[in-house]
Amino acid sequence: MEREILLLGDPRLYEVSEPVKKEELEALRPVFEDMFDCIKAIRRDLGFGRAIAAPQIGVQKRVICILTDKPYVIINPKLEFIGDEMMELMDDCMSFPKLLVRVRRYRHCILRYTDENWEPREMRMDDDMSELIQHEYDHLDGILATMRAVDNKAFVMKK
Repeated sequence: MEREILLLGDPRLYEVSEPVKKEELEALRPVFEDMFDCIKAIRRDLGFGRAIAAPQIGVQKRVICILTDKPYVIINPKLEFIGDEMMELMDDCMSFPKLLVRVRRYRHCILRYTDENWEPREMRMDDDMSELIQHEYDHLDGILATMRAVDNKAFVMKK
C-alpha cells in the first residue's frame, strides 16, 4: 500500500526512531511492503528513489528498505566509516522531492544490520551506496539532509 510520505517540516521527521525487537518482526512485515510500494510510487511519479526509512511514513522504528539490484530490508542498522575520504554531492529526498541539498558524506562504510529473517548481515558500501545508506540512517536519528547542508547556499530547487 502506498502510504503518505511525511514532508519537510513535519515534526515526526525529527524524532529518533526506536530499535526493532524480534517479537515485533511479524507485525512490521506489512510496513516493509508499504515502504517498497512507496519507493516504486516515487519512481513512477517523480523518476527517482532507491530507499526509504520507516520514519518517512510515520513509523518510528529503525528500519530502512532499499530497492536497487534486489530488495533489502535493513533492521537496526549500525554504520562504521572506512577512512576519512569524503565526497560532496547534491542529495535528494522523498520528504522534499523538489529540493536538492549539497552535502558531504563518507565515501566508504560498512553496514551491519539484521535482515527480515532476523539474520545478522554485513555489507561494504562505497560511493553512491555509501551516500544512500548514510542519508537513510540519518532519518532514523531525526536528521534530514537539509541539516547536513555544506553551507547556507547549498539548496537548489528542481524544475
